[in-house]
Amino acid sequence: MTTSVLLSIIVPVYNEEIALPLFNEQLIKVINPLNITYEIIYINDGSADNTEAIILNLRNQYPEIAYTKFSRNFGKEAAMTAGFKLCRGEAAIIIDADLQDPPTLIPAMLKAWRNGADIVNMKRASRESDTYWKKTTASLFYDLIGKIGEVAIPHNVGDFRLFSRLAIDAMNQLPERSRFMKGLYAWVGYPQATIEYVRNGRVAGYSKWPFLKLVRLAWQGITAFSTMPLKIATWLGLISAGGTFIYASYFILKTLVTDETVQGFPTLIITILFIGGIQLFCIGILGEYIALIYTEIKQRPIYLIEKYFSSK
Repeated sequence: MTTSVLLSIIVPVYNEEIALPLFNEQLIKVINPLNITYEIIYINDGSADNTEAIILNLRNQYPEIAYTKFSRNFGKEAAMTAGFKLCRGEAAIIIDADLQDPPTLIPAMLKAWRNGADIVNMKRASRESDTYWKKTTASLFYDLIGKIGEVAIPHNVGDFRLFSRLAIDAMNQLPERSRFMKGLYAWVGYPQATIEYVRNGRVAGYSKWPFLKLVRLAWQGITAFSTMPLKIATWLGLISAGGTFIYASYFILKTLVTDETVQGFPTLIITILFIGGIQLFCIGILGEYIALIYTEIKQRPIYLIEKYFSSK
């Protein structure tokens, strides 16, 4: 792909009116001394505050800024997907506007790219800014997805990454609607480099990822990159059937040998509840995969753009 833009900066934003001016200022201070051609693509994911007005005002000051507004909130995965579709650079960096990921690391990312890496992963050296609960659950998720997933997903690596044009074009070939981007980044392969850094706290605003939303994303990642839950359901069915057969055989033999009357009601209730619970659990897992199939066959667009202004 021929392009006059060396670097695209993709910035998904959702209700970031407070952080945006400071973020843009720091980003410009880092990029301008590099003497490269660049564009900054702000993806407004249905913000309800003054995010749009702030970006449009910044665009009047900096011709390198492009602006995209979704018709509603489609989620960060959709915003990053749009960024890949719209970017024109030979390389692209995804970065959040809350300054937890320092723009000062961009030169090091470019150096790793020029040294041959198609994807530069930015790994958090620690998660001190996270709560104990969040750190623990994140560690458990990465351990779990590493054991049951189709591809190895790097631990403690978020969406802050650099992608070569080769990797960008590969991402643009992936059509699925239920997108777990961290898994897709690992799935495409290509030479990758990793840089460790210390992640800062938010400069303003609040996290847009409450616990339940993170759980949904984690489950989406598991179902998108592993069929292990279906295998677990199969084994639970076999174990429950085998256990029930052994349990029934025990009482039959006991009755034949000792002539002791078996008290049937408690045994019957326990067996019904046990088997019924496993059946409901397995049906729920099947339902999750069927829901993914249902989402895919409808082939709705991943996002809808209400406004788009290219960089000048």
